[in-house]
Amino acid sequence: MAEMGSKGVTAGKIASNVQKKLTRAQEKVLQKLGKADETKDEQFEQCVQNFNKQLNEGTRLQKDLRTYLASVKAMHEASKKLNECLQEVYEPDWPGRDEANKIAENNDLLWMDYHQKLVDQALLTMDTYLGQFPDIKSRIAKRGRKLVDYDSARHHYESLQTAKKKDEAKIAKPVSLLEKAAPQWCQGKLQAHLVAQTNLLRNQAEEELIKAQKVFEEMNVDLQEELPSLWNSRVGFYVNTFQSIAGLEENFHKEMSKLNQNLNDVLVSLEKQHGSNTFTVKAQPSDNAPAKENKSPSPPPDGSPAATPEIRVNHEPEPASAAPPGAALPKSPSQPTEASEVAGGTQPAAGAQEPGETAASDAASSSLPAVVVETFPAAVNGTVEGGSGAGRLDLPPGFMFKVQAQHDYTATDTDELQLKAGDVVLVIPFQNPEEQDEGWLMGVKESDWNQHKELEKCRGVFPENFTERVQ
Repeated sequence: MAEMGSKGVTAGKIASNVQKKLTRAQEKVLQKLGKADETKDEQFEQCVQNFNKQLNEGTRLQKDLRTYLASVKAMHEASKKLNECLQEVYEPDWPGRDEANKIAENNDLLWMDYHQKLVDQALLTMDTYLGQFPDIKSRIAKRGRKLVDYDSARHHYESLQTAKKKDEAKIAKPVSLLEKAAPQWCQGKLQAHLVAQTNLLRNQAEEELIKAQKVFEEMNVDLQEELPSLWNSRVGFYVNTFQSIAGLEENFHKEMSKLNQNLNDVLVSLEKQHGSNTFTVKAQPSDNAPAKENKSPSPPPDGSPAATPEIRVNHEPEPASAAPPGAALPKSPSQPTEASEVAGGTQPAAGAQEPGETAASDAASSSLPAVVVETFPAAVNGTVEGGSGAGRLDLPPGFMFKVQAQHDYTATDTDELQLKAGDVVLVIPFQNPEEQDEGWLMGVKESDWNQHKELEKCRGVFPENFTERVQ
C-alpha cells in the first residue's frame, strides 16, 4: 500500500510538472504572438546583462590564470633540467661545487613555493568567486519560469473576470427555460448550483494568481538585491587577484635574482682559478683582417713593413759606353734634384760639379754599384706636394699615388675597402683630414674607378700596411 501511495504521489507530481510546462509553453506562444502581455522589468534585465558579462569575464580570467600556472610549471621543469645539467658538468674538484648544488636546490624550492602560492592565493580564490555564479544563474532561470506562471495565472483570472457577465447570462437562460419545464422547488437549487460552480472557478483562479505572484515576488526581490551587489564586488575581486599575482611574482624574482647572483659569483671564482684554461667564444675576424681599434691597423700576415721608402740597389756596374765622360747620371723622375746617396758618401748635384771633378765622378760611377733612393711626394693635410696626377682626367680628383695590395683584407665596416692580393688602389686625400687615423689611407680600387668613375660609390679606407706603393 505504501508503494502504491508513493507511486501515486510521484505520478501526480509528474503530471503536475507536465501541465505546468504545457501552460508555460502556451503562455510564451501567446506572448510572442502579441495576444498576451508580458511583465517587463528593465532594471532587472540590466542586472541580468551585467551578470552574464561578469560571468564571461570571470571565466576568461580563470582560463588565463590556469594557462599562466601551466607556464610557471613548465618554466620550473626547464629550470630544474638546466640546473641538473650544471650539476653534471660541474666536476668534483672544481671550487664551489657544493655551493652550486645548494643554489640549484634553493632554485627548485623557490619555483615550487611560487607555484603553490599562486594556486592558493589566486586560483582557489578564483574558483570560489566563480562558484557562486551557477546557483544564481539557475535562480535567474527559475525566476523567469515563475514570471511566466504569474503572467499565465493573471491572464486566466482576468479572463474569468471579463466573462463574468457572459456566465451570468448563460445561467439566467436555462433558469427561464426551467421555469416552464421544472417544478418551482427545483429552479432555485439549479440556479444556486451554477452560481456556486462559477464562483468556485473564479476563486481557484484568484488563489493561483496570489500564489504565483507571491513565489515570483520572493525570488525577484532576492535577486534584485544580490545581482547589483555581485556586480559591484567584481572591482575588489580583480584588485585583490592581480595584486596577489603581482606581489608573488615580484618576491619570486627578487629571490631568484639573489640566487642567480650567487651562482654568478661561484662561476666567476671558478674562472679566476682556471683562467688559463678558459676558452672565450667570440666573433673572430678573418685571418687577413687587422685588429682595428681607433683605426690603428696591425701588421700584415707576413710582418713585412709596407708603405716605406723603396730602396733599389743596382749591384751591376754601368758600362762605360752608357755614360760618356763628362755626362751626368740620369735621375729617376721622383728623385729630388738636390741629393742622391751613393755607396761610401754623398754626391753633389750635377749642376754643382766642378769641371775637374767630372772625370773622377765618372770613374767612380763606373766602378761602384749605384744605390738609388726613390722618395715620394709627402701628403700634407690631404694634398700632395709636387704631385702631378691631380689634374689628369683618367684619375680621380686629388690622386696622390698608387699602391698594390700584398695581402687579402676583409672589410669590417661599411666605409672600408675589400682587398684581394694584387688589387691596385688609387690613393686620394681624405675630405676631412681630421678623420684620417694613423696607418689608414683613403682610396678607390683602380678597377672600380675605371668602371664607374664615381668616388661616392667606390672610395673607402684601407690599412696602409697591407699594401705596397707602386707609383
